[in-house]
Amino acid sequence: MASPEKVKGPASYFPSIEKTYGQPVEHWFKVLRVAGDGKHMELVALLKSAHGLGHGHANALVASYLARSRPE
Repeated sequence: MASPEKVKGPASYFPSIEKTYGQPVEHWFKVLRVAGDGKHMELVALLKSAHGLGHGHANALVASYLARSRPE
C-alpha cells in the first residue's frame, strides 16, 4: 500500500499557518487579492506589518498566491 505523497513547497506551510493565525489559507489569498498588484516582497511586507504574520509564513502564502494568479 502506497503512502500519500508528502506536501512540498509553500503548501507545506499551510497547516501551520491555519493553526497559528486561525484563518484558512483562502482568507490570506483574499487579503492578497484585495492588496492588488504588488511585487513579492511588497506583499510579504504587507502580511507581516498589517497582519502580524511571520516572514516564512508570509513568504509561503505570497509564493503560492503568485504562482496561482500569475502563471508564467
